[in-house]
Amino acid sequence: MTRPAGWWRGKSTPAKVETYTRWSFHFFAVIEAASIGLPIFGKLSTARSWTLFLLVCGHSVLCAVTASRALDRTRGARKEIGRTLLALAVGTAVVAVVGAVLSGTPWRPADDGEFLVASSLFVGVTAFGTGTFALGTRDRRRMTYAVLGASAGAGALSLPLGFTGPAALITAFLVLLTAGFLTFTAAFSVWLLNAVYELDEARETRARLAVAEERLRFGRDLHDVMGRNLAVIALKSELAVQLARRGRTEAVDQMTEVQRIARESQREVREVVRGYRDADLTTELAGAQGVLTAAGIDCVITGTAADLPAPVQSALGWVVREATTNVLRHGDARSCALALRVTEERVTLTVENDGAPDGTEPGPGPDEGSGPRRGSGLVGLRERLGEVDGVLRAGASGGVFRLTADVPLSPAPDGERPPLPSVPHQATEATP
Repeated sequence: MTRPAGWWRGKSTPAKVETYTRWSFHFFAVIEAASIGLPIFGKLSTARSWTLFLLVCGHSVLCAVTASRALDRTRGARKEIGRTLLALAVGTAVVAVVGAVLSGTPWRPADDGEFLVASSLFVGVTAFGTGTFALGTRDRRRMTYAVLGASAGAGALSLPLGFTGPAALITAFLVLLTAGFLTFTAAFSVWLLNAVYELDEARETRARLAVAEERLRFGRDLHDVMGRNLAVIALKSELAVQLARRGRTEAVDQMTEVQRIARESQREVREVVRGYRDADLTTELAGAQGVLTAAGIDCVITGTAADLPAPVQSALGWVVREATTNVLRHGDARSCALALRVTEERVTLTVENDGAPDGTEPGPGPDEGSGPRRGSGLVGLRERLGEVDGVLRAGASGGVFRLTADVPLSPAPDGERPPLPSVPHQATEATP
């Protein structure tokens, strides 16, 4: 069974904000029932007190349901909630009027306690109903009209219920004040929720654009290298064909030149691919810090990659690149730390972020097992590190995902491998 902490930590930031917003409106319903329904007891008869309390509780439940459906509509999960809003408007008016009538007005004079119950119930139910109704309108102008209309309607409706003129004005003002505050809270909550989702989508778009830009760069480099050579090969091949048809011996020379250019093209393509696949560790560290910072993730880098062998830099550079991609795409991190530790014989790169969901079961080890979610990116990294006798460890513990790459500075002889540094937790294959 998933623990509550793991359930919450496993959500993305937008999902957390949405859950918080949704339950905040549900808590408003609890506040309505507690602040309006409970004070009734002791001021009216038992039968009337329980009747009014149940009416207020029913209205609070209706407000909670309407708020939930309004948020669903905001996120596109529900198209229209017109019937729900109509039911809320009618229910608010009915509960407010019936509550005032059962409190003693207008059929008989009410004492101070009864009038206090009637006025607080009338104002409170109208205010909470109006605030929830405004949440479902989604338009600022309609929200304003809803608040003003509810205020004017409450003042006008309170007169036939036995309220005096000054009391009716005070009622209208209180409805305007409380309903306006609740409406502002609802509008701001929806705006904040939409802003968080938009920021999350922008971060994902930035990551996709970075990948697309890298592909375009590779295509451009390949075109620049191969374009001229292929054109020369085509021209010389055509010339060789014409010479061969005429029986000229120069055709052999032209085909020899074509062969030379083709081999040169192969070499240049290999250099382009090697330059694309080989990652410079210093460049990758700087790029990771820039990308993570732009995505709103605090990134701290310790250590330097100077004077490391080229194969080691390339392998660890790919670790940094893959780890950065995982943090951006799969995690919900707020901070990320990259630490590079160099000794006389080995270099260790550790990448930690706080975006790992809780509850990940540890796997048997870095080489022979797999956790509940096997990351294909880690498989590729392990293969790259294996080329330089390196070892990859990855795992989540306490909401922190740690990826450790350990590489010797010089290749180990066959059958030998230096001892690995200790890792404070068992490894899994799960990527954050």
